[in-house]
Amino acid sequence: MSKSILPKQVDGIPLSPRETLPTMYDLPSEEIGESGVPDEFHVIQPHLLKETFQPTNYKSEEIFIGIDINFYFDVRHQTWYKRPDWFAVVGVPRLYDGIDMRNSYVIWQEGISPTVAIEFLSKSTEKEDLGKTKKEDNVAPSKWQVYEKILRIPYYITFDRLTNKIQAFRLEGERYINFLPNY
Repeated sequence: MSKSILPKQVDGIPLSPRETLPTMYDLPSEEIGESGVPDEFHVIQPHLLKETFQPTNYKSEEIFIGIDINFYFDVRHQTWYKRPDWFAVVGVPRLYDGIDMRNSYVIWQEGISPTVAIEFLSKSTEKEDLGKTKKEDNVAPSKWQVYEKILRIPYYITFDRLTNKIQAFRLEGERYINFLPNY
């Protein structure tokens, strides 16, 4: 039996391709198996944050803001890194050694962890971003584990643009506590 190649119909009227073909919501926006910049929002929002983040006690040249760059965090595993969508470190020069734009941020050279990290949730990274993955031996820890347990970043924020849900966590003792619980 052969498959019909006629377009789908309702009451004998063919449906348009817009009604029958997958939409941008149905198709992956990232390479399958790879996390990457999944949409326009992930490109625009970090730059808006960069333009507006200015702690009052620091000059702009004393703040480094990283946007989608590798963050190396473990001297024992020098190739392990995380790639936050956005993070800010206060008390370090914006430029590496005061002269060069940064290719990455290397914690064992800088000695200062970020003050805040922000992740924009996407389907491929949501579990790792929200700490819902299990630690495996000989595998780099999740972003949540790195931010909370290793770097002890004081503030960690996630935002899901599809649901408009923001979660803001503050490090209290050994754990992140959501300080916007009813948002």
